[in-house]
Amino acid sequence: MTNHTMVTEFTLLGIPETQGLENVLLFLFSTLYACALLGNLLLLTAVISSPQLHTPMYFFLGNLSIFDMGFCSTTAPKMLSYLSGWGGGISFQGCVAQLFFYHCLGCTECFLYTVMAYDRFVAICFPLRYTIIMNHRVCCVLATGSWMSGCVHATILTSLTFQLPYCGPSKVGYYFCDMPAVLPLACEDHSLAQRVGFTNVGLLSLICFFLILVSYTRIGISISKIRSTEGRQRAFSTCSAHLTAIICAYGPVIIIYLQPNPSPLLGAVIQILNNLVTPTINPLIYSLRNKDVKAALRHVFLKRSLSLESK
Repeated sequence: MTNHTMVTEFTLLGIPETQGLENVLLFLFSTLYACALLGNLLLLTAVISSPQLHTPMYFFLGNLSIFDMGFCSTTAPKMLSYLSGWGGGISFQGCVAQLFFYHCLGCTECFLYTVMAYDRFVAICFPLRYTIIMNHRVCCVLATGSWMSGCVHATILTSLTFQLPYCGPSKVGYYFCDMPAVLPLACEDHSLAQRVGFTNVGLLSLICFFLILVSYTRIGISISKIRSTEGRQRAFSTCSAHLTAIICAYGPVIIIYLQPNPSPLLGAVIQILNNLVTPTINPLIYSLRNKDVKAALRHVFLKRSLSLESK
C-alpha cells in the first residue's frame, strides 16, 4: 500500500450544503458531543460502582457506553475542528484509522444490540435458568466476540479501500473518511471494492436485525402468555429501553438504504444521527425509566459530594 500511494494527505470538504452555517453547527455538535461523553461516562461509572448493577444486562450496557464514547469520538473531533476554521486536512494514516475505527465500532454496535436482545430473550423466556445460561463466562465470550468481530469486519473494509493506489485528487467530499467518499479518489477501478464493501455492511446489518427480530418475536409470544397485567407490564418495561435504542440506531440506516439515490445532505444527516445523536440519547433511554440506574447515579453523586466536603 505504501509503495503505490502518492497522496500523503486528504482534505475533508465537510458536511454538504451547509456553507455559512459553521458557527451554528459548531455549537450544536459540540454540545451533543459533550453530552454524549458525559452521559455515557456517568452511566458507565454507575454500572461499575454499583454492586446491584453487576448483572449481564448492565454488563452489556457498560460495553455499549464504551462503544458510544468511542463511536462519536471517531468523527466528531475532526468535524468540530473543520467547523472551527482549522481546515479539513487529515493525513493518509489518519484517514485509514478513521475508516477502520468507524466500521469497527459500527459493526460492534450491531453485535452488541443483538447480544442484548438475546439477553432479554433468555431473561423473559427462561427466567429460572437465566443466571445459569447467562453466566459470567458466557457474557465475557459474547462481549469479546462482538468487539473482535468488529475488528475483523473493519480490517476487511479498510484493506479493500486502501489496497488501491491514491495519486490524486485528494479532496474527500464528506466530513469524515468513509468508503463511499474515499473510493472514488482511487487511481484504479474501485467498483469491486465498492460492491464487496456495500454487500458486507448490508448483510451484516440484515443478519443482526433478523436475529433481533427473532428474539423479540419470541419475547412477545412469552409476554402474551403472562396472565397478570402487572407481570406483562414489568416484562415489557425491561425491553422497552432496548427497543427504543434499536429503533434509534437502525431507523436512520433503514431510511437511507430505502432511498434509491440519497442526496449527500440526507446521507450526512443520517450519519450524524448515528454518530452523535444516538450516543447522546442512549444514556437517557437507559436511565430515565430505570430505577436501579437512577439509584446508582444518586449514590455516585452523594459519595462524591461527601468526599468533597471531607476535604
